[in-house]
Parts: sequence; C-alpha cells; structure tokens
Amino acid sequence: MNRKKFLSSFVPLVASFAEGSTINTTEDPNDRNIIPLYLKKGDTIGITCPAGYITAEEILPAIIKLKEWGFEISIGNTVGKKDFTFGGTDEERLNDFQQMLDDKKIKAILCARGGYGVVRIIDKIDFKQFAVHSKWIIGFSDITIIHSHLNRNYGIASIHSKMCNSFPDDWSKAEPAQKETIESIQKCLTGEKLNYPIIPNQKNKTGSATGILVGGNLKTIESLAGSKSDLITTNKILFVEDTGEYLYSIDRMFWNLKRSGKLSNLVGLIIGGFKIKKDDAGEEFGKTLEEIVLEKVNEFNYPVCFDFPVGHQKNNFALKCGIKHTLNIATTECSLTEIQ
Repeated sequence: MNRKKFLSSFVPLVASFAEGSTINTTEDPNDRNIIPLYLKKGDTIGITCPAGYITAEEILPAIIKLKEWGFEISIGNTVGKKDFTFGGTDEERLNDFQQMLDDKKIKAILCARGGYGVVRIIDKIDFKQFAVHSKWIIGFSDITIIHSHLNRNYGIASIHSKMCNSFPDDWSKAEPAQKETIESIQKCLTGEKLNYPIIPNQKNKTGSATGILVGGNLKTIESLAGSKSDLITTNKILFVEDTGEYLYSIDRMFWNLKRSGKLSNLVGLIIGGFKIKKDDAGEEFGKTLEEIVLEKVNEFNYPVCFDFPVGHQKNNFALKCGIKHTLNIATTECSLTEIQ
C-alpha cells in the first residue's frame, strides 16, 4: 500500500455532538444502524479485558497514546487480573464490561486484547441501557463476537481495530504501518470518514456496491452460526480475516458461509489478511486462498476484493462495522469508502 496516498485519503467528517446517538432507520430492520457519538477531547475511554488477560504494564503504551490524543482513561478492574488464559474469571470480566457499558461518563470501550473468552459472557451482558446510550466498542479477533452481536440485535456501529497489545512500546521506533494503523483508530473515534485505497489483485471480481460493512474473524463468525449473535449479512459488505489456519480449514469455513446463506445475499465481499499454516507433506490441499473463495462466490455478481489491509498483521487498519460504505473494485484501482 502507498502509505502517503493512504494517509492523504482520510477526509474529515463534521461530527455532531448533540445529545444522543445518530440513528438512521430504513424499512428493513436488518439495515437499521445506530451510530454512537464521536469523541472529542476530554472524553473518557474505558479499557477492559472481556477475553484474554493483559498486564497493567502492557497497556501503558496505549494509555500514553490515547492521552496524547486528548482522551481521559478509565482502567477496568480486569486489567492485570489472570484466570488461566482469561483476564479474570467469567464473573469478573462480565461485571467489568457491564460497568463500562452502563457508565455514561465512558464514551468508548477499548478491549485490551483478544484471545478467547467473550462467548462465555456475551449472553449475560445487559445491553438495554447501552442500546439507549450507545458508545463505541473497539477491538478485533475474539471481539468479533461483540461486533456480530451488536449487528444482529441492535444495529449499533462499532470499531474493528487493533487493541492495547498492538501499541508500540517506543513510538519513535515503530514502523510506519504500525503507526498508521493505530492512528486510524483515532480517526474513527473522532469522526473522520475513511477512504481506503487498495492495491488491485488479479483475482478480484470487479464491480461496485454500497452497503453496511460487517465482519471480522472468520473462525469466530463460523462459531456463531445459529446463535443469538449470528451475523446477518443480507445486503451487507462482508469482510473476513483469519490466522493460523490450514487451507482445508479455510475451505470448510467458506463452505459454512455458503451453506448457511451468508454469501448469497451480500452486495460485496472483502478478504483481509490470512496467515495460513503450511500443509503437511503429502497432505497438500491443492487450492489457493483465492481459489477457495472464488469457488464459493463465482455464481454471484457482487465485487470481491482480496488483500485488504485488515487482520492479524501489522497492516490492520480500523474499520467501522455497521456503517455504510461503497466498495469499488476495478482492474487498475480499488477502494473502500465510508459514506455515512
């Protein structure tokens, strides 16, 4: 990606800070979307661990940068707690997340890291007050469960992005891609409309589409099938990414998307970063990632984009789930543009 071109493509959004959230309604309830208020200097961001554990020391780089952006920080009780792989017991993680949801002073919740654990508490979280006074929830990987749950049940927008464990210890020594991706979180929180130019892949399916953006970690989306958090993809632009999976497993997950109808009524598909495990000798799967995807979607007419900069990688830019975007895929240039 041309980083200078990428940075120059951010277009400021004049955000409204009136009381309440921005609500857009349509005749189709699946297309409803509620946009939390964008943040201004002095607003408070809460940091909590609804999934894996992290130490107080490890979140310091994130705190420093968030304060540089002008935000106040509220550190949750789960930061520094450890219950095996989790950031505290199920009850501790639930109570900490619930407290931040209900605290009106907290305007956004940054999940400290992913890992595993959200599915163990998602059905006990009370979103009633949050549905009235929504706020930005930020994270990716296991946090895909929250993004999907909000999409299905409330139509509330959220931010798919890096978390505290991805902030560099020394900003002056960080690689440009690491800095840019973290700065994209600030742009999301403060209400800038984002335009992402993408290097074309010869395997892309060309076309243009407009719809609400949804998605996240593919394995997590697959695991939610049939549940109260199952992702609704009708008339949506879907993005997926994953890490540490064999090609046969990725093929199986895309068959799940197809057989469950999640690929049938999309308006666009975005394939992010996939860190693929090498096949064992003599057990080669025989298809590339692109071939796996195109096999499932060739009968459909919507655009498909490969190599989008999102996922378990340094090149992981923030995306606003639940917000309308336009996906343009041509042979010479491609882009995803926020339009709402």
